[in-house]
Amino acid sequence: MKVLPKDANDVRAAARHLNYVGRYGKLELETDDWERVQGRKVGGALLEDWDLDIDEVRRQSKLAASKGRQPPKLVHKLMFSMPPGTQPDKVREAVRNFAREEFWGQHRYAFVLHTDEKHPHVHLMLKAVSEQGVRLNIKKSTLRHWRAEFARNLRLLGVRANATERAVRGQTLKAKKDGIYRASLRGDSTYVRAQAEAVAAELPKGDIRVKPGRRKLSETRKQVVSGFHALENRLMREGHRELALETRKFVEEMHVPMTEREWVAQRLINKLKARAAARAATHITRT
Repeated sequence: MKVLPKDANDVRAAARHLNYVGRYGKLELETDDWERVQGRKVGGALLEDWDLDIDEVRRQSKLAASKGRQPPKLVHKLMFSMPPGTQPDKVREAVRNFAREEFWGQHRYAFVLHTDEKHPHVHLMLKAVSEQGVRLNIKKSTLRHWRAEFARNLRLLGVRANATERAVRGQTLKAKKDGIYRASLRGDSTYVRAQAEAVAAELPKGDIRVKPGRRKLSETRKQVVSGFHALENRLMREGHRELALETRKFVEEMHVPMTEREWVAQRLINKLKARAAARAATHITRT
């Protein structure tokens, strides 16, 4: 589950996003009052019903612009996804139940299920200001709570799901923003290309500059490993030998933590080695 940050403080952009996730009338959006709505311009109609385009919103936006600040967020754009093979209807039902428990009667919302990719996912747009006039600011603790509740609702439907931190899973690289990820799949991401070019320029000098986050990454990994060792010891003491050994094996198989630049450098080095090996094999075959 993640928050999509782009175009969340503009009414027209929010309407375009709703139209887009509704595939311009091909898919039904479900709302907080259990209505199913559909149409090429459904976004504008929904946001008008939410009273987003009102004088107070315009006034706040002009005030923020006059002070050189971004206007306040009008909506929050959330995306809930699950691995390939998960039943799409259960993902949608889990989001429906989660949204009803967390937002119903307070924040207006609408959501839609997408099944056009291998991993089923649901887009949910949430009005940032509640019907009681309280603004919702999403913090890290908010995201942790939402992820845990989404996983709980999946489990209630018989879907195995856990909301674990990346570090606990042994994962060190952050997920790319949706646009960067899709562009990288097509092979035309300027962000990924710029990263690769910067690292490639440093490789001949043998000087891969490490970001300040490297120390924090190492410290986090130490804490995670220490926690798993404590769990392993406790399992052993309580007679759960098999679980203890599985825990130890998981820790041993965790990848060495790397920053993004280090990861890009390693991939470039592996590609260079593979090309050199291929050239050597071709030379041997010819001779």
